[in-house]
Amino acid sequence: MSEETSTSSKETAYSLTAAFREFMRFGSPRVLVVAAGLALTARMIIGQWGVWDLLIPALLVLMWPLQEWCVHVFVLHMKPKKIGPLTLDPLVARRHRDHHVDPWNLGVVFVPLPVVLGLLPVVVLFWWAVTPSVPLWLTGVAAYLALSVSYEWTHYLIHSRYRPRSAFFKRLWTKHRLHHCKNENYWFGVSMTAGDELFGTSPDPKSVETSATCRDLHAK
Repeated sequence: MSEETSTSSKETAYSLTAAFREFMRFGSPRVLVVAAGLALTARMIIGQWGVWDLLIPALLVLMWPLQEWCVHVFVLHMKPKKIGPLTLDPLVARRHRDHHVDPWNLGVVFVPLPVVLGLLPVVVLFWWAVTPSVPLWLTGVAAYLALSVSYEWTHYLIHSRYRPRSAFFKRLWTKHRLHHCKNENYWFGVSMTAGDELFGTSPDPKSVETSATCRDLHAK
């Protein structure tokens, strides 16, 4: 099935096994899972472990909720901007508007495949530039891609028919659905919510008015 295919969450089974099979039918998750698996396998083969192999993933986990928040606020929710005769309107922002129009269409849940393919070499080159050795380079790449898979998997589950069975996932599930169904100006975290706590975008839902533009971002 193409990533562009409109797939209703009504077709998604309740079990995690069936949900994962559905998840892997889309292009972006397939690419990220394979890339993360290759990077982790290469890292395991090389060995030469050190303390930075723990510190790099730990630092990424601390950074990740801030990245999620900033990308969601400033990129995914950005309004189209006119620059002379040109209009700046990235594919990820256009896809995200489609996602808000129909949050249960799994075909528009994921980061667009062209964006994933374009960012993969950026991730690889970034970690090559900032790490002093091949083992740590692979640690950085594998950890970043693993968190990317976690983001896509969590986002997919929230929009699928799968229902929370743990308190942690229930919290993520509730907050993200509030973003789509209550008010799009709050609850920007997906796989981690510390960014919302830090920037004050996780209020008591009872104190927030229901937005008329949850399904139509930037509508006047």
